[in-house]
Amino acid sequence: MIPVYNCANYLPETLHSVLQQQLPEHLMQIEVIDDASSDADVEEIVNRIGKGRVKYYRQSENVGSLHNFATSIRRAQGQLIHLLHGDDRIRPGYYQEIGALFNQYPEIGAAYCRFGYIDEYGKLKYTQAPEMRQSGILEDYLLRIGERNRIQYASITVKRETYEKLGAFYGTTYGEDWEMWVRIAQNYSIGYSPNILADYRHHTNSISGNKHVRGEYLIDLTSVMNQIQQYLPQYKRASVLKRSKIFYSHYAIRQANNLWHLRHDKESTFVYIRQVLLMHRDLSLYLKILKLLVKVAINRR
Repeated sequence: MIPVYNCANYLPETLHSVLQQQLPEHLMQIEVIDDASSDADVEEIVNRIGKGRVKYYRQSENVGSLHNFATSIRRAQGQLIHLLHGDDRIRPGYYQEIGALFNQYPEIGAAYCRFGYIDEYGKLKYTQAPEMRQSGILEDYLLRIGERNRIQYASITVKRETYEKLGAFYGTTYGEDWEMWVRIAQNYSIGYSPNILADYRHHTNSISGNKHVRGEYLIDLTSVMNQIQQYLPQYKRASVLKRSKIFYSHYAIRQANNLWHLRHDKESTFVYIRQVLLMHRDLSLYLKILKLLVKVAINRR
């Protein structure tokens, strides 16, 4: 299921990455769920590239990403559901590898693979570190995924019964997936492959990218951190939350630096720093912020 909104430049690559897997129609449904995009004729793109193999559904009005994901799940007919955003892609062998995990470990509620991060041009920026060396079930995963998000939509496939039992995504437009993966990890085992079989596209035109520009995603992220606490063992909650805030605040300052080099926008940089300090404060973070402020003060890229 391919939810899309104003990502027509990337959709052809996404569709080709799925179609080249060559799974027959009786084994896999492929459908684009369009959240009333205005950037192009998405139906024409789907018909031209899909040639009847890919179905198309358009929302009557823009309903937002969470409702569009919910529509995607409702319209899915299979027992395994892969939400592949219209600007991401998968690599050859993804469905074969993920399917093998579900066959080998029928008790798992979801399975995902190692993945890469690509830019708007499809160039690989870096790859996610492996969770383990061999394919299998992730051990003691709840605390690891509870500390920080280790999964991207493109890489994970979820059983229909998992969504039916636990519900879908809700609450925020950034970090909603992290909360979902933690919810799954609390209730099910999760399968994993260390092979890099999916790519997540990080660009400033995406929903998450727009929220990055002024650090607004940190508000959502803090809310998600607090939601996640209910799924963790009570004696671990405080320590996991502290590590989450440390990790994401330092990550955010790296992002603020990157955006300063990219946009040279003082106002957005100051807003970003304020959002970081609302999340967490420590000496090393202060030093990183000071270095960034010096760059801004002398107007240096």
